[in-house]
Amino acid sequence: MGVAQLSRGLAAGTFSSEDITRELLAGLAERDRFGAFLAITPEDVALAEARRADALRHAGQAGPLTGVPVAHKDIFVTDFERSALHSTAGSKMLAGYQSPFDASVVARLGPGSRDGRLPGAGMVTLGKLNCDEFAMGSANENSAFGPARNPWDLTRVPGGSSGGSAAAVAARLVPAATGTDTGGSIRQPAAFCGLTGIKPTYGTCSRYGMIAFASSLDQAGPMARTAEDCALLLSAMSGFDERDSTSAQRPPQDFHAQMLAPRPGAEPGKPLKGLRIGFVSGEDWNLEKLRGMEEGSPLNVPAHGVDRGIPTRIDEARKVFEALGAEVVAVKLPDTELAIPAYYIVASAEASSNLSRFDGVKFGHRAAQYADLLEMYKKTRAEGFGPEVKRRIMIGTYVLSHGYYDAYYLQAQKLRRMIADDFQACFRQCDLIAGPVAPTVAWTLGQADKDPLADYLADIFTLPASLAGLPCMSLPVGLGDLGLPVGLQLIGNYFEEGALLQAAHAFQHATDHHRARPPQSAVASALQAGGHA
Repeated sequence: MGVAQLSRGLAAGTFSSEDITRELLAGLAERDRFGAFLAITPEDVALAEARRADALRHAGQAGPLTGVPVAHKDIFVTDFERSALHSTAGSKMLAGYQSPFDASVVARLGPGSRDGRLPGAGMVTLGKLNCDEFAMGSANENSAFGPARNPWDLTRVPGGSSGGSAAAVAARLVPAATGTDTGGSIRQPAAFCGLTGIKPTYGTCSRYGMIAFASSLDQAGPMARTAEDCALLLSAMSGFDERDSTSAQRPPQDFHAQMLAPRPGAEPGKPLKGLRIGFVSGEDWNLEKLRGMEEGSPLNVPAHGVDRGIPTRIDEARKVFEALGAEVVAVKLPDTELAIPAYYIVASAEASSNLSRFDGVKFGHRAAQYADLLEMYKKTRAEGFGPEVKRRIMIGTYVLSHGYYDAYYLQAQKLRRMIADDFQACFRQCDLIAGPVAPTVAWTLGQADKDPLADYLADIFTLPASLAGLPCMSLPVGLGDLGLPVGLQLIGNYFEEGALLQAAHAFQHATDHHRARPPQSAVASALQAGGHA
């Protein structure tokens, strides 16, 4: 069952939160053949949360998510005293770290903050999910605790950096999960695993308690099976937070209601009439190049896992939107190719600054033997960080150094503004922008190790919207020629999450791609066996 189905079942009294929690926790460690979970909530803690949720429901104080299980990407800190869950960011540097508080996203979805500052939706936390170390990666192969695997094919990656979140939801280990998206880390794993995921406008969800990678880019969002599931989750996890200086000061949003509201001028069978969707030209997205790409091609998209069915699936999705009444227009994003160098300069520079706090003095890993303070710093960071994190720290330190700041970092910020301006020019012609999430389907484990830059190039389609801070989402549009999921990316203007979800919801009512189940998913539970899978 998905989030919306569980919510309706709980409201109807068909089952209790305790029933669902017991069912999902039973043998979870054994059923997780995907490396999705880094830690599972102890049964007594999870069942206590479920019983509290059931009590709230019996008292008439439950919301739509009360008692629904969820798991969190291990980039969000969780109050160890409450949850008995460590917070590691997928890194040896934070192995065994016990946070004294919950991230705002965790608090909003769960019990609320201890001081009553933030209300809680009453969801039951089942555990912490695998991710690339400090959210740096596109395959979940950079985790210090081993890679996550794609339930559609265990020899392939689930995407990254929120790979554990995608694998867990796709495998039916949990109905929904949180993720973070810095340059595509919600959308790309969702696409690789056949899920729906949304990155809201920068500032919509609080970054307080989200372990920082790149502060001007990081944004939290949900991953689930459907747009409706994501709308329910995003409504609960978003909102202004005084403890996050980048939090948008906007009133609470009911994205579920916005998604269900009929469009002005909508007609029966044409729910999207009047909506203009700009499909980006194949030239801008390099789709035409995919058609003729051969293994090992030097073209500017990674050769591994290339699926020539991607352009076909995107075109089929375009026809569905047209049938739903949307007007399809052609748009161009001329500065798309500039996104990769701009992103990796800006993100690496911010990572270099953010990760300077991990020095072995106050918290986290500390080297066992050292002669003086400087040696302790060196050994601690050498031992605690993995290769990809070190690579990005070095890049970031270089571009921020004296004599190179103007040549690299400042120029990258100018490119960022050019990319944002491109989008605004597009939005004068259309309401939403559509295109592929990734140039490939999920590639095989270990492939990117041969060429780390190929991992960077895999983000070519997701980076532009991230640099502009725009809301965007991924939804499944079928299987490619390799039998692996293909994702469509929808991009909206600032704070237009409702329009994105509305279009995705209409698409999913007209298709059944979101119902596809991977062959490697967990053994069906009693709840799923009743026809609710």
